[in-house]
Amino acid sequence: MPRMETEQRIVTANGITQAVRVAGPTDGTPVLLIHGNCSSALFWEPLVRRLPPTQRVVAPDLRGYGDSATAPVDATRGLRDFTDDVAALLDDRTLFAADARPVVVGHSLGGGVAMRLLVDHPHRVGALLLAAPVSPYGFGGTRDLIGTPTTPDFAGTGAGTANQDFVARLAAGDRGVDAPASPRGVLRATYVADPASLGADEDLLLDTVLSTATGDDNYPGTAVPSDNWPGTAPGERGVLNALAPTWFRVADDLVAVAEKPPIAWVRGDADVIVSDTSLFDLAYLGSLGVVPGWPGEEVCPPQPMVGQTRAVLERYAAEGGAYHEVVLPGCGHSPHLERPTEFVAELLALTSTATT
Repeated sequence: MPRMETEQRIVTANGITQAVRVAGPTDGTPVLLIHGNCSSALFWEPLVRRLPPTQRVVAPDLRGYGDSATAPVDATRGLRDFTDDVAALLDDRTLFAADARPVVVGHSLGGGVAMRLLVDHPHRVGALLLAAPVSPYGFGGTRDLIGTPTTPDFAGTGAGTANQDFVARLAAGDRGVDAPASPRGVLRATYVADPASLGADEDLLLDTVLSTATGDDNYPGTAVPSDNWPGTAPGERGVLNALAPTWFRVADDLVAVAEKPPIAWVRGDADVIVSDTSLFDLAYLGSLGVVPGWPGEEVCPPQPMVGQTRAVLERYAAEGGAYHEVVLPGCGHSPHLERPTEFVAELLALTSTATT
């Protein structure tokens, strides 16, 4: 079987220039791949090589990533800036056949974009594959399975939580390994459970991390001071604020959507980014003593990210949808890289379901 490789196309959609990786015949089984934060469409390349050539793969660079325009992210819209960009691509006949309803695969932040796409455009989605997705209640700042805020201003979430050393090294294009906060160090330590799983693609994947546009309108965004621990709350611009529960809370909308395609949720049990014990959740880091002044479990518990997603998907199923959860042992935040055989099997099963 010939190995698929993507090629890049530049299109204008939703008023911005978007770089899109494509592979396979236009009339093939449609698959839309939405990458996560601090990456780009090329983050999917190792997966695309494993897909049969009957698939029509479309993988855009989200705004501010890869070769797409460095357009601003209005955090107050949640992830809708990204969703609107992606939805506009579905109408481009050079990318998709008419009336295509792709299997939408969303990784991490891209999982949130995929959920929002289903809510806003349910007739355009054939199925969802959520790979280590952000919680439907956003990232950080909530205390229970129904997304109750820890503080009124969602302190401890948004752009102010970013590691400034990482941001500076990202902006500088640092490719070294001399510091834990270097982009390569973060890729090895947090994107996967075992850095050996990056293999010969490590530099390609590092390129996707380094393609991230930095600044107030993109990554990480703006922060505002808070009287609540740890002293920072989400602003109104940029990516990390768009992920904050202040602005991104899609749980109830997802459950209520009229058309409910099947959902597969694939995650690793060694994920340190999206986890009930996330190393990117300041409340959990506070409980470890890493962030000083933590006010304690009763005031500021870690976010139960995995539990929240499961609770929402169970509600989705109770309202007439269907989902199943796949937990991959020893796998980190990037199941398509770390467990490609299992991931491809889940994707192909969904494409079969979505097209019958």
